[in-house]
Amino acid sequence: MRGWLMLTLGLLALVVGAVWTVQGLGYVSGSVMTDEPLWAVLGPIVALVGLVTLWLGLRSRRR
Repeated sequence: MRGWLMLTLGLLALVVGAVWTVQGLGYVSGSVMTDEPLWAVLGPIVALVGLVTLWLGLRSRRR
């Protein structure tokens, strides 16, 4: 069960990080996060954490 949870949380963090990045860069409009440099910085960090979590989830599923 732990592997599935890690995979799900990792995928969620990856998607949220990607959305925050494109909003921060101004590619998605209609939000208070649009064109805000804070979200352009935090987005890739969250996406990277998501990738690491996905990798850990995949490793635990192989066992």
